[in-house]
This record gives sequence, structure tokens and C-alpha cells, in this order.
Amino acid sequence: MKEEQRSLLLRSSSQFPPPEGVKLSYGTSGFRADAGILQSTVYRVGILAALRALKTESVIGLMITASHNEVSDNGVKIADPNGGMLSQHWEPFADALANAQTPEHLLQLVDEFAESEGIALDGAKSVEILVGRDTRPSGSSLLEAAKLGIGSVIGAVALDMGILTTPQLHWIVRARNNGDKASEIDYFEQISSSFRLVLDGFDSKWEESNEVVDKLIVDGANGVGGQKLQVYKEVLELNGLVIEVRNTGLEGGVLNEGVGADFAQKEKVVPHGFGSQDFGSRCASLDGDADRLVYFTVLSESGNKIELVDGDKILSLFAVFIKEQLSILKNRDTKLGDDYPCCIGVVQTAYANGASTDFLKQQGLEVAFTPTGVKYLHEKAAHYDIGIYFEANGHGTILFSELFLSWLEATNNELSSVSKGSEQQKAALRLLAVSKLINQAVGDALSGMLLVEAILQHMGWSIHRWNELYHDLPSRQLKVKVVDRTAVVTANAETEVVKPPGIQEAINAETANYPKGRCFIRPSGTEDVIRVYAEASAQDEADRLAKSVANLVDKFLGVGSS
Repeated sequence: MKEEQRSLLLRSSSQFPPPEGVKLSYGTSGFRADAGILQSTVYRVGILAALRALKTESVIGLMITASHNEVSDNGVKIADPNGGMLSQHWEPFADALANAQTPEHLLQLVDEFAESEGIALDGAKSVEILVGRDTRPSGSSLLEAAKLGIGSVIGAVALDMGILTTPQLHWIVRARNNGDKASEIDYFEQISSSFRLVLDGFDSKWEESNEVVDKLIVDGANGVGGQKLQVYKEVLELNGLVIEVRNTGLEGGVLNEGVGADFAQKEKVVPHGFGSQDFGSRCASLDGDADRLVYFTVLSESGNKIELVDGDKILSLFAVFIKEQLSILKNRDTKLGDDYPCCIGVVQTAYANGASTDFLKQQGLEVAFTPTGVKYLHEKAAHYDIGIYFEANGHGTILFSELFLSWLEATNNELSSVSKGSEQQKAALRLLAVSKLINQAVGDALSGMLLVEAILQHMGWSIHRWNELYHDLPSRQLKVKVVDRTAVVTANAETEVVKPPGIQEAINAETANYPKGRCFIRPSGTEDVIRVYAEASAQDEADRLAKSVANLVDKFLGVGSS
């Protein structure tokens, strides 16, 4: 490292001393904490982003957001060149940077890591880091810290992309590195035109069904997603989707307070701004940075309870539709070209409701499980020609392999020359349109919502018909405070406990008392608690199973345990 570089890093880092007594860890959400203690962390993630851009010789993204957290929090995370999350290989270095106590230690870490990774810090290369933020009031000052961190690495340039949804920034990074048009306007043009193309491939069955089809009412969580949707809803309405957006944050209201996908999914009550007037209507909730999506209906004209249609149901809808399109394609004249042995896979975590897993397997689909966390789901989904993943909280997407898309393009070209307008060609066009509509970089509430709406039109289904695909098993989640959460070690996608010895056998014995019982425990990623998840055929059984297993955890590992 040149002396000029060393002086620049030392001088700028001294402006951002780390908070005392705070240790931060880079996880699936990046770094996240109270905004008041994050300036040094965001500055250092700016350095991290610059180093990542130099290493990959690509455009990198840096997003300032805390998603569904309360408005006083904030966070920061990296978008890799493919639009995905930061390589897990770099996470320990991210932790070390964030927790370095002095400018000299920070400089030493950068020097050593750059040498081990073969990153040239001589300023010979010029790289760009795209920086975005959500609507949190703390975002502006944290943005300046990120820019200073990026600028402290010679050759790195920060481009302020303004206020964006998190998925928009990931999409733009991916598009830039693919050599495609890459701006917020390009994003909306692609998803709106792809939505229209999906709809053009079939006649809406809503008109011929007996279902009452209302406009879609969207809860924007008083965040960036609601604001973006409000701006572009006229474009979507020109394509046949009538939307009413509430909780945009423009008319008052607090980000994620009594609103949003996380609130709807956990509390199962109407968000602020919704009520008896919405009884029976099709409603959707985004989260604060618009990477999660759930649907719901208001249950009665007098109450505030909702019927939740969560990420598992969204996944199931997507899987049924894609399987249908592949089946149509398989009926084409194979003389036109070789059939492609498409491998479609659905990826879930242990938190997925057992009824959803059973439904997917009954459809003949392969279901795989990973540990909790989008980075694990995304990585596994990429192993398939078409990989679909969603968490129950509404975060997920669909991935299409380049090999499959190339075959699909070739098949469409062949069909257009000999059987243009056939159902087989329409199926090929639909799947190509879906691959452009869905955000393959990361879970995206806006693009996912458009795909849901297109499929519902195709199927002629109301939200009520969709929700009848299967009925969730009753479940209960609890947490138990323990002395040391690392004492619990799990395997098989967190469904079995390897350590401490004996506890898994005790859980199995307790679960065997319930005919449809399922229960697992896993350590929290951030606090010394063990999370308990239980399912059974009735709610009181799920409650009893969860409580009895929580007692087992307390016996083996609780605060009072020796």
C-alpha cells in the first residue's frame, strides 16, 4: 500500500471511532443496529465495498437499510457483482473491519487482507460502487460516511443512486455487470413490460370465473416500496392492474409501525389504514425496503383479524404455474428439437409449514431444505434449472439457469417458425417473460407482486381460491433464554440437534405423542436464546408441544442450568 493510501485511510477513519462495548456481526442482513452507533460501521463497509470491487473488477452495490426494523434502526450491506449477497468468504473480514478499535488496526487489517486476496491498492484500477438508501431519516448522514469510506480507497468512486428499494439496487448492480440498461427507470420498464408479456400469453380467466375480482390494495409499510409503487402505479394500471396504495409514508405514518409485511405475518391483524371497509378484498403488504411480500384478506366486517397468505403460499402458486407451463412445453412436437430435461426444485427452511411441503411433494416437485437464511436458500436454488425459494416471511424469488434460458430461447425460435401462436410457443414466451419479470438477484416484493397478479389472472383465481391450495398446520414459536446459545449445534438444515447429547432423543420422544407433530430447535443468530418451533394437527397441541420442548431446552441449557 502506498504511503498516500495509508495516510488517507488513517485520516478519514479517525473521524469515525467505533462505539464502545459494541460488537457487530455481518449476517444475512449485513450489519444492523441502532442508527446512532452505525457511522463507523457504514464508513468501514464503504472500504469493504471498494476492496470487493477491486477484487472482482466489477461494479458493487452498497445499500443502507434496516428493512422491517423500527425506524430508529438502520443497517448496511453489500450487493455482489451478480446482484446477490456478499460472498460468505468475505464475512469474517467484514466483522474484523467493523470491530477494529483503532485506525492503525483498521489499516493493518486492510493491508493484510489485500495482500492475501491479491488486491492491488496502487490506484491503477478504477472501480464504481453504487450506493442506495431507504427512506429512514438516518440514511442521509450514513450515506456520507459510506462515501468517505469508499473514497478512502484510491481508485474507488461512489455513485449516489438516491432512495431505492433494496431489490432495485441489487437489480441495477446485476444489470450493470451484465452490460444491460441499468437505472431505476429501466427496472420499472422491464418489470412492467414483462408483466404485460406474461398477460399477453393467455386470456384472463377472471372474466369467465364466478369470483369477484377487486383492485389490489397494497400496504406500503410507510416506506420506499409504497412510494415507488405510488409513482409507477399508473403505468401498471395501463397494463390492466388496478392498484390502491396505502401507507406510503407521504401522508404521515411511521415506517414499519403497525404496518408492513413483517407486522402482518407475525401479528395477523390488519395494518394501520385497513379495516372493515376492506372485508374480503385482495390485499398485499410490503416491508420497509420492499424485499418481502405477503398477501391477506380482512376476515370480517367488524374485526381486525386477517387471513394471511404467506411466503409458502406464494412459493406454491409460482411452482404450480411454472410446472403447468413446463407440462405444456413437453407436449410439443419433439421433432422440432431436443427436449430439455429441466430440473425444477423448490427450496425451503425448516420453518416452512409442513402442509406446504406436503402439497409441493404431492405436485411431484423436488423439495430441498437449507439452514435459515436467504443466502443459503439462494445458493441451493441456483443448483436447479429453475429454483424457487421463499421463506414464510415473504422473502424469495425464482432463479433460471443460463443453460435453460438458452434452450428456451432456441425452442421459442423453432416454434415461432413452424407453429406460431401455438400453446407450446405461448408457454415458452410466458416462461421467458417470467424470467425477466422476477428479480433473479434477490427477493423483490414489487416484481413478485406482479407475478402473483399475472398468475391469478391466468388461473381465474381469487385470493380465497388461492388460499385453498392447502391448509396450514397450526404452529407455535417460542424462545428460551440460555447461558450460551453456541452450546446447541444442529445438522440436517437445522432440524436435528447434534450437541448437547440426549436432547434430540428427548425432543423425538415428546414429538411422538402428537400424530402430526413436528418440532425442532435452533440457536438464535444474535442473542443467547434457543428458538423452538412446533407444529401439530390442532393449535392447543402445537402449543403444548412447543411448551414441553421449551421446558426440555431449559432443563438442558437454561439460565438456571449448571
